[in-house]
Amino acid sequence: MSASWNTNEVRARLAHTTSATALAFAVFAALPGAAFAQDAAAEEAADEGEAIVVTGFRAALESAVAEKKNAEQIVESVSAEDIGKLPDASIAESIARLPGLTSQRLNGRSAFISIRGFGPDLSQTLLNGREQTSTGDNRAVEFDQYPSEMVSQVNVYKTPSANIVGQGLVGTVDIRTARPLEIGKRVLAVGVKGSLTDLGKLNAGSDDKGFRVNATYIDTFGGDTVGVALTASYVDESYQVQEYNAWGYNDFAGARLIGGNKSFVTSTNLKRVGLGGTLQGDLSDNVRLTADIFYSKFDDDIIKRGIELPLSSAFGWTAAGINPGYTVQDGHIVNGTFTDIEAVVNNHKLVRSADLLSTGLNVDWDIGNGWNATFDWGTSRTDRNELVFESNAGTGRGQGVGARDTIGFTQSTSGTTFRPTLNYSDPNLIRLTSPMGWGGVAGGQDGYYNDRVVEDELSTLRFDLEKELDGFFSAIRAGIGYTDRSKSLVPDESFVVLASGAADLRIPDQYLLRPTNLDYLGLGPVISYNPQELLDAGIYRLVPNTVSDVGTKAYVIDEQLLTGYLQAAIDTEVGSSNLTGNVGVQIIRADQSSSGAIYFGNTPTPLTNGTKYTDVLPSLNLALRTPSDFVFRVGLSRQIQRPRMDDMRVAIGYGVDRGGAVPIIRGKGGNPFLEPMRANALDLTLEKYFGNKGYVSVQLYYKKLLNWIYKVDVPYDFTGFPLGSEVVPSRNGFVELPINGDGGKLYGIELAGTLPLETFTSALEGFGVTGGVAYTKSRLRPAPGINFGDIDGYSRWVANGTAYFERGGFSARGSVRYRSTFQGELAGFGGNRARRRARGEMIVDAQLGYEFQDGSSLEGLSLFIQGQNLTNEPFSTINPGQQLEVVDYQTYGRRYQAGITYKF
Repeated sequence: MSASWNTNEVRARLAHTTSATALAFAVFAALPGAAFAQDAAAEEAADEGEAIVVTGFRAALESAVAEKKNAEQIVESVSAEDIGKLPDASIAESIARLPGLTSQRLNGRSAFISIRGFGPDLSQTLLNGREQTSTGDNRAVEFDQYPSEMVSQVNVYKTPSANIVGQGLVGTVDIRTARPLEIGKRVLAVGVKGSLTDLGKLNAGSDDKGFRVNATYIDTFGGDTVGVALTASYVDESYQVQEYNAWGYNDFAGARLIGGNKSFVTSTNLKRVGLGGTLQGDLSDNVRLTADIFYSKFDDDIIKRGIELPLSSAFGWTAAGINPGYTVQDGHIVNGTFTDIEAVVNNHKLVRSADLLSTGLNVDWDIGNGWNATFDWGTSRTDRNELVFESNAGTGRGQGVGARDTIGFTQSTSGTTFRPTLNYSDPNLIRLTSPMGWGGVAGGQDGYYNDRVVEDELSTLRFDLEKELDGFFSAIRAGIGYTDRSKSLVPDESFVVLASGAADLRIPDQYLLRPTNLDYLGLGPVISYNPQELLDAGIYRLVPNTVSDVGTKAYVIDEQLLTGYLQAAIDTEVGSSNLTGNVGVQIIRADQSSSGAIYFGNTPTPLTNGTKYTDVLPSLNLALRTPSDFVFRVGLSRQIQRPRMDDMRVAIGYGVDRGGAVPIIRGKGGNPFLEPMRANALDLTLEKYFGNKGYVSVQLYYKKLLNWIYKVDVPYDFTGFPLGSEVVPSRNGFVELPINGDGGKLYGIELAGTLPLETFTSALEGFGVTGGVAYTKSRLRPAPGINFGDIDGYSRWVANGTAYFERGGFSARGSVRYRSTFQGELAGFGGNRARRRARGEMIVDAQLGYEFQDGSSLEGLSLFIQGQNLTNEPFSTINPGQQLEVVDYQTYGRRYQAGITYKF
């Protein structure tokens, strides 16, 4: 390449003649010389007295440090390195690297955030300060729905403030998009990224490669009085998972023996379109209008293929057994041979589709004489469909029909592998049928069709007024807000049967796909097909499932929250130090209701119920800033977390239990009278800053949990509800449902810091570390003398760290994040949630990048390569305390990405 090319020539050649791969190899080969040359230029500029501007990851860290230092609350922050460039490939991964935070993976990608070791149900997420709907069943936001390229900053507030509406119990995540009038210049940035998973194409019809593209345009007009920011992002990425799942473990001959296996290879194709826009205008010298819109269309197509093996759980009701001569280790049978096994071959299709639209309008008015007023209106709506289509195949319909298998097995701390004798990829042997005769139709179901429809709609309205003051209190703020939310879930479930009524059917050749390889389990190839194609062709038909278990999943939840607050800002001198902060109170009046039905058998009785209550939430945040750059913080507050929405449903299913001395009515369901979980909190923090470049801190926190939500049996009056022909001595029975029980406490310590090593010696310029470690202890007691298990998502230890080097445009960083064992939440049968004890995990990522500097003919061009999950860390769950009793073992493989961005 000639150094005399001008910028336009370079752009033209990049657009028309250069492949991204060849360009990446050429550029990275030239990086060391270019970096040293630009370092020399920077040193020359410094000698001449010119300011050196730090960019890239170091600039993002400095911005985050400044945000933390100047905040009145305890806050963690992550900023984009540049327009459209968060430090990681996804917003969830960036947030999970903040001190005290981590994530739970979904199909290999970070989707949910845990703050201070607690699950996503205990925190809240805002977009530009406004509450948001979610693509899940409850309140927790899946961060996949927000493209990282649209985000300029994320702030995580660990202590509440009266003027923040929609706060969580352990923290509040506020996602911020770019503000064009604050940027104040024209920016046009485009980016392309490619991805590869090293597990390959596990399923026919899947891919191991993907890509994402994005573009951002920001500009100002009319003498910087009007600004616009437009962002578009498209993702088409594939994820591959090797899954192992055990039914459970049974007692057999004085030892523990695996009960069954249901394992899959899973291929996911995620497609997401993200569009965002912001319009700002100064209507006058003292009135600014900001309008936001964000749209995301999210399609997640999932293929799951595998084998289900009824093993010791089938002893006694099938001919299944285990041969003598098995091996026992640590009280577990770890090697042996099962006989007469009737396997079920699974081909499942899952489709998750969601459309999210959020809008907002904000008017900020500087009235004069220290008065300021703000009006804010926002909406958020999510429409989601989630289809789970299960299809079964085997050697014959019903138990004891068709060929049976003799299967050897070996059990270890990573699950169980098998040695079958049948060929599960033979279409003449493995046919469409119900091998075990399971299901709610005569002869057994050939599959199951579960289509869940979720609608979530939210609108907010808010008005704030501020008066600036002189003295101890620097300002008084007051505001009022109104939130109206409605969320519904409608399950549509059916049994899948053969339309012809035949006992079994050979899969037509035109629907057969490449066999799926289950060698990682030792099971070899299995027959593969797309069940949706069989339904569309009329080979399958659907028989609606009308039992009460389906109806009781449905809910309609309505919430209206009226929030008012009064807050005083503090800014005063204390000797040579500066004391800042705020003190205030937030009052929330809640009106909630749920509509649904109470089911006896298949008979529904419509019902609507709800409750009203008021919460008073005082808060105090103080920060004492010393001349030596120490900051001492104190936070006192009352905090709440509203219940899971499926726990608030009115629906109950009930029947007559005749297992005791007298028949009694029993049921289970939701509770529309649930109130929030509440806590009193104390936070203490000591921070030492090194200008705005770095800091170290220690945080102590304590929460007195005033109540918690538990599922228990409670008395219930069934008077007026149908019982059919059942006769019972009393209409007073019991229902298992969530209630507000006694609380407990949680407390912990967190160490965190960001340290550029040039702080200690100039020889280490460009090197640095950032991260933190947190230890949290919790104890809950629903009633005196009764201990409760761990809170969902709770990890006692959470740690993360990043070591980086960045200089002269070259950047390199390696990151690790760790969380200790926790109570994980997984999707169970029929869309129900399943709680399991997850093992601790440590995930290692690394990234190399280069950004061409000012004066280069390629100025504005950045390149990077990234490796994720480099140690191939699995996600696994076990029966508590039993390392050999593995329930889930999911392997995601390593993931590699490479990309370029260009800023004009």
